[in-house]
Amino acid sequence: MAEKNNKIPIYGTGKNIRDWIYVLDHCDAVLKVFFKGKSGESYNISASNEVGNMTIVKKILKNMGKSPNLISLTADRPGHDFRYSLDSGKIKKKLHWRPSHNFEEGMLDTIKWYQENKKWWKNASSEILSVFRWKTR
Repeated sequence: MAEKNNKIPIYGTGKNIRDWIYVLDHCDAVLKVFFKGKSGESYNISASNEVGNMTIVKKILKNMGKSPNLISLTADRPGHDFRYSLDSGKIKKKLHWRPSHNFEEGMLDTIKWYQENKKWWKNASSEILSVFRWKTR
């Protein structure tokens, strides 16, 4: 969206908090659980990196050289959770897993990947929307 200077919709005030994790750290944790976890056990995966949605969007726009004027506040969803957070103490203690990437650097790597791989994801949003429309008819 921002790549094409489209408005970025943000629910409510954008102050909702999420625990952000870099994709490679998440994949590493999933593999750790798969190969080292105990069968039947559950392991929360988090980076203990709680940041508001508006803060994240502003950082992404700044790093893309885009204006924060692209942000468009929209009505909040009914029952929208204010905060998503997990305690990843179990995976850290039992499987000795910890995130290994700095989130800021991971975010920059993610932005760079999307900018360098437009062919790969360019039509994904329209394809996803067409499937969604088909399933909701």
